[in-house]
Amino acid sequence: MRTSGILLPISSLPSPGGIGTMGAAAREFVDFLHAAGQHYWQILPVCPTSYGDSPYQSFSTFAGNPYFIDLDQLAEAGLLTPEEYRDIDWESTPDCINYGVLYEKRYPILRRACARLLAKPPADYEQFLADNAFWLPDYALFMALKDAHGGKSWLEWERPLRLRKPAELDKARRYHKSSIDFWQAVQYLFYTQWKKLKAYANAQGIEIIGDLPIYVAADSVDVWSSPQEFQLDENLLPTEVAGCPPDGFSATGQLWGNPLFDWDAMAATGYRWWVRRIRHLCSIYDVLRIDHFRGFAGYYAIPYGDKTAENGRWRTGPGYSLFAAVKKELGSPRIIAEDLGFLTDDVRELLTKCEYPGMKVLEFAFDSRDGGDYRPHSYPANCVAYTGTHDNEPVQGWFATADKADTDRAVEYLNLTKEEGYHWGMMRGVWASTADLAVVQAQDVLGLGHESRMNTPSTLGGNWCWRTLPGAFTPALAQKLSHLMELYGRLPADAAAPEDATQGPADSPSV
Repeated sequence: MRTSGILLPISSLPSPGGIGTMGAAAREFVDFLHAAGQHYWQILPVCPTSYGDSPYQSFSTFAGNPYFIDLDQLAEAGLLTPEEYRDIDWESTPDCINYGVLYEKRYPILRRACARLLAKPPADYEQFLADNAFWLPDYALFMALKDAHGGKSWLEWERPLRLRKPAELDKARRYHKSSIDFWQAVQYLFYTQWKKLKAYANAQGIEIIGDLPIYVAADSVDVWSSPQEFQLDENLLPTEVAGCPPDGFSATGQLWGNPLFDWDAMAATGYRWWVRRIRHLCSIYDVLRIDHFRGFAGYYAIPYGDKTAENGRWRTGPGYSLFAAVKKELGSPRIIAEDLGFLTDDVRELLTKCEYPGMKVLEFAFDSRDGGDYRPHSYPANCVAYTGTHDNEPVQGWFATADKADTDRAVEYLNLTKEEGYHWGMMRGVWASTADLAVVQAQDVLGLGHESRMNTPSTLGGNWCWRTLPGAFTPALAQKLSHLMELYGRLPADAAAPEDATQGPADSPSV
């Protein structure tokens, strides 16, 4: 079935509270997607962000981001009063997030709400704790200990805590009980609101595509609580770390710094850690996109302590054995494989064996160095076509920053016109393709440029900040999109054919 969707992180929703939340604006965006003839809402990871504000560097692979908890819903539940948060200055602009202020001002509000929740726990609270006992106690203890250590990495804690000596952990659980209770309550609030939002979306015929970062952060409960799953030395420091080799885009490569998995140790347990992770994420999303899929065939390992990725080397990944274990335990979860980057035959073979759809990025199609596989005429049906992802420029930004030879090639290939807007022509390119699913960035739907780019890989600062303006997703824009979905055969089967929506521009944000 030919379908379509829009990529918009929850953090990028409009909100008076400094960052997008799971509140009214999220439901309004679901309404827009439904009216626009879409079937999917793709988001970025919903896990808590750590230093650098990236959702791909989190304190936990299982926890939800406390910033996404909607304060108005907490007030409706009697856990806050509007006066306790409505007049707070979040020191952000309507189109940009100030993470530093969020860190300083959001948690005191959540502590107040959680104190009231814990004073009279909801009827389902104990069941929530029981259902999430495989990760929540370790996470809550980890966060309580981080608070007690002024936010320092667990590698800087006292040795008995770093090594998780049972007596020391029991002592910490008793001493930090109130803090542990808080962090567990925060997760109850997150998942309660998430469950409601997902149910609302599904009722509107909208399914959510979530995201699984292949690696976890070094400073995470995942590494602290399960060091045996990672390539660490006797001091629990990584022996090698993750990244990408030098290429035409970066002369020194990309140094991500994440610890690498000990695939042999994981195989010995039937990949229990990975099965648990994928089971959890498939339970909260409808479809799961796995980031950096090529890392399962072969991964790039960089000596720990290096300042660039130049001295790394390729190592063999787990291959199909991991996904055989996943299929044995979970059946056939709906997975999208992010198979971008340096592809080799072993990656292609793994993708074919797994039968997961891969990704095609239209902006890559016109790169004179390596674009052939990304041109729409070569797409297989079993793939997901994108104008660009969160790591790419929005289309208008790409035309302003890419080599002129590349943009000229795009204009010629797609017969683009400035009158319509290059972003519309590029979106038509993926919608018209044979790909079963076509996803476009919200920035492209709105005709925004470089200022709205979500992330520039291998850079620090200025990323993950962009937000939409209130009123940007108009009824006229929804009508135009619905018309185009009908035109390109991507309108959901139960959607009514739209009235003609070709008159005049409908893509300008209204504030």
